[in-house]
Order: sequence, then structure tokens, then C-alpha cells
Amino acid sequence: MKAGFWVAPEGAEEAMTIMPIGLDEGVAAGETMGLGRLAHKSSEDLIRRCASVGDLLLELADALARQKASETGRLFDITDRSADERELLDQALGAGEVSGVVALPDGVTAQISESTMAGLWRVRFSDVDDRLVGDYLEIGAIPEVVTRAAIVNARDVSFGEAPEGAMNVMPLLAEIRARVAAFAPGDKSHIVNFSLFPMTAADMSFLQASLGEGPLSLLSRGYGKCRVHATATRHVWSVQYFNAMDEIILDTLEIGGVPVVALAATEDFRDSSERLREIHEAYFQ
Repeated sequence: MKAGFWVAPEGAEEAMTIMPIGLDEGVAAGETMGLGRLAHKSSEDLIRRCASVGDLLLELADALARQKASETGRLFDITDRSADERELLDQALGAGEVSGVVALPDGVTAQISESTMAGLWRVRFSDVDDRLVGDYLEIGAIPEVVTRAAIVNARDVSFGEAPEGAMNVMPLLAEIRARVAAFAPGDKSHIVNFSLFPMTAADMSFLQASLGEGPLSLLSRGYGKCRVHATATRHVWSVQYFNAMDEIILDTLEIGGVPVVALAATEDFRDSSERLREIHEAYFQ
């Protein structure tokens, strides 16, 4: 079981694997996708058969050019597109730095993957029998399902009497409760760094039990690896950074909105729009 605020489930040595539906192990480990795959001869046939995908790429490029990080995103439903069209989209868009899984209350699971164009996401929903029931492209700072899942069923800060051996957990929980109550959308998140905040084993166990485990996890492979887990408590997130040996080098709690490490910025949308137009020009004209 890993050290730190968020730990693997009992009996598991590693944190849960986060991999979007249909993404193979090679890609999950960092295999490049996107332009290189479109250059294959087999893709030429797909491009000829799926001209409408080129039209969709231009629509996405236009939407990205207009998008701002602070604004509600836009959805493009591709559930009913053919298998060939979705395969071509996989090849054109690739897999980016952020992926995640969201457990919804009705048994549906949403798996998300940022494309190689930051701010352009693939969101796929599967039912309790692991059947694909929805497939979307979404433009935004983070898919809406992430924001909603972290709030809709979250609870307020609640805790009981201090456990034996407690040192700092009670004042920390009181601070978390006050900051959650004061938080408003758009406010800067408050960060608790456990490297600088001494906690006994009893403190950490009580903190984990009091905040609970939430319905979603995100993984960012940008500059190093970062795992983000929503707690069951509204606006409280575990954010952990790992080194190349998969050891935690920074263990924090963030009180606020979705942690910025997982978010696309406004300048990302502009860059992504330009890259999509380049892909369209190179392969669909």
C-alpha cells in the first residue's frame, strides 16, 4: 500500500489503472499517436471513405479557436458514427497527457482521454455490462462530467472525536471545513502540503476516513506523473506527484475546483485549433 493521503485499495499494490476505453497498453505507456498513424497506407483508405471526418475536424478547429478556459465547453456526439469514422478520429486526434475515469451513480462509467490537442477530449460512457452507450468529443478546460461528479454527490466536511494518537488532524479538518464553506467558483485553490505539515499515522487514517474516497480519478503525464483523486468531500482533492520510480515526491490536498494540473488553458485551445487545421490540410484536402 502506497504512502500518502490517497492509497491503493486494500490488497492492491498499485493505484488503479486509468486507461480510456479502446486504448491499448502501448499507448498508455506513452506511444505516440496522431499524425504518424495517419501517414500509414491503411489510413489512406479510411480517409477516402470517411470524408465527413475532415469536415468534423474543421468544426472542432473553429470551436477551439473560440473557446475560453472559463467558459462552458461544447460537445460533439460521435456515438452513431461508423466504426471506420471513429477509428480515423482515433488516429487523427491521438491520446494526450491527461486521462481519467468517473464512476456515475447509475452504474455508468465515464472514461476520458485528452487528445494530443490540449483542451479536446474524448469522453466515452459504458454501462454496468461494459457496453459503450455514449461517445463524445468535448472542447473545454475539463470534461463537464468531471466537474459535476465531484460536486453533485459530494458531502460536507464531517468528522467525529479525535482518535488516539492524533496530533494535527483536528485543526486541519477544521481549516478544511472553513475553506470549503468559503470557496466560490473561480477562487484560487488552497493547498495543504503534507511534506510541510507533520501528520501521525493516526492523523492520516482519520483524515482519509473523514474525507472519504470520491467517484473520480485523473492521471496527468505532463511534466512527470501526477494523480488526482476527488475525495467524497465537496471541493477537496488529493493531488500526488510521482518520480520515475513511482514514488510520491509531493503529497497534497487541494481545496477548490478541479486541480489546475488537469485543466487546459485558453492558449491551449488556440494552439490546438492551429494543429487541427494543419492535420486537415495535410491529410483531408
